[in-house]
Amino acid sequence: MTTPTNPPRVRFWDRLLDPSRIVVEAVQREIVPAWRQVTEGESTVPVAASIGLAIVLQVLLPDRIVQPVRWLFPVSAFLLLVVIIAANGKRFDRPSRLLRAATLLLILIMSAANTSAAARLINDLLHGRGLRDAGDLILTGGAIWLTNVIIFALWYWMFDRGGPVARARGARAYPDFLFPQMASGEVAKPGWRPEFFDYLYTSFTNATAFSPTDTMPMSRWAKLTMMLQSAVALLLAILVIARAVNVLR
Repeated sequence: MTTPTNPPRVRFWDRLLDPSRIVVEAVQREIVPAWRQVTEGESTVPVAASIGLAIVLQVLLPDRIVQPVRWLFPVSAFLLLVVIIAANGKRFDRPSRLLRAATLLLILIMSAANTSAAARLINDLLHGRGLRDAGDLILTGGAIWLTNVIIFALWYWMFDRGGPVARARGARAYPDFLFPQMASGEVAKPGWRPEFFDYLYTSFTNATAFSPTDTMPMSRWAKLTMMLQSAVALLLAILVIARAVNVLR
């Protein structure tokens, strides 16, 4: 009788920067679902369009909210846009540790810049300073909120089953987000797989309902990230609406 051996542990940096190379022992099934099969990479267009929208939203924010780092978000987002288009072309199908590291770093900078703007707005709201016009206040809060939706969508998209390249190569068997189409093949057309828009929709509904809707987080990091997004969205919405109502009175 042989003693089963444990699979070798994968280093943290290998999991973070090159998840497409991580091979998971597959469970033998008669039918492998489409979202676990090797496919061509997804299109870069939806991701590029969302990043472009985030850049526009940040450029339009008032100086008081984004100073002294007004151009930190637009510059980092533009660099991410260049990296995505120049390095990947039309589809995400190129595994690269350097490319993934650069993408994660730029998304992290974008997150920090938008968090700074949100913190500045919340601080003004709590102390009754800053924007006095209700319309400007709602538009500013809405721009930060929508940018936050895009940023969290990027995080979900980059880490679910290792990111777009790893998903296309079928490198990981177990999902971090369970979409309805993955649980029941009868509700989706053949060949369905999650792409960036699905993560954008998940981020949007989580920020509006303050809880998961049709897509369930499966891993602990996914649950924690969705919980954080809900908390930020709820706090921002409550304070902006309360302040706007107070100004209108």
